[in-house]
Amino acid sequence: MKYLSASIFFSAAISSFAAESFTDPAAAGVDYQIQGEYAGEGSGAQVIAMGAGKFRVVGWDGGLPGTVENAERKQEIVGELKDGKVAFKNADWDAVLENGVITGKHDDKTYTLKKTERKSPTIGAKPPAGAIVLFDGTNADAWKGGKVGEDGYLSMGVVSKQEFGDCTLHVEFRTPFMPKASGQGRGNSGVYVQNRYEVQVLDSFGLKGENNEAGGIYTKHKPKVNMCFPPLTWQTYDIEFTAAKWDAEGKKTANARITVKHNGVLVQDNVEIDKETTAAGMKDGPGPGPIQLQNHGNPVAYRNIWIVTK
Repeated sequence: MKYLSASIFFSAAISSFAAESFTDPAAAGVDYQIQGEYAGEGSGAQVIAMGAGKFRVVGWDGGLPGTVENAERKQEIVGELKDGKVAFKNADWDAVLENGVITGKHDDKTYTLKKTERKSPTIGAKPPAGAIVLFDGTNADAWKGGKVGEDGYLSMGVVSKQEFGDCTLHVEFRTPFMPKASGQGRGNSGVYVQNRYEVQVLDSFGLKGENNEAGGIYTKHKPKVNMCFPPLTWQTYDIEFTAAKWDAEGKKTANARITVKHNGVLVQDNVEIDKETTAAGMKDGPGPGPIQLQNHGNPVAYRNIWIVTK
């Protein structure tokens, strides 16, 4: 599908923890059912709910992010649900979303994209031999303040009792559906390695992929590609972490390094982190540190967390 550029500006307010949120897809309403990813031959689209029957569509040449190397963000249009259909139209492109199918027209060519649901290739990954299981759904004993919710998942706002140095970490998370929120107020949390370095958790579905969005090392490194799935979809972080090095006199000799795969796709490739990220529980320094799952006021859930020390 060929998309021509358009300028759509939307708020990235650091907004409202009081915004309506849904953690049960069955209760999330028709807007949630429409929102999602749509794919066709050589093209893709991400439809993001904005509340009250309004949607933003992001069109991609080549395919959806992470499916092809040359996926290119080309088009953004706002549409509204009327009579069971969402129409997206500007001077260059005309499309209708109905019954899980987007039919679009551009330059007298018609394109069809069908709704698709992607799944991380590491979802449900079993801990290897020697791994330390931090949460498997049975209890939250590995966490200070740990609580298993009624849904059987780990609530955020916890710090692991054990501390770690170099490690491999697997985490699964689910952001809530918050159609009326935006920016940092939409499904915000974070995975802090050593309680120092945050891999941002956010409902960044359809955003541009900045350093304060999902897959970013908060305010330091933006992801190579925005691999955020729609809210209420279980997602994965697979993290390889090398701790900073310090000499006997307390002088740092090497920065921490981190590699992150988001939903199985490399988004951070052994990047250096010069010091702790914003709101970290510990300053950059020698010695190990715990894992923190940040509470930022939104009901983000976690499950299947394990770590392998090196």
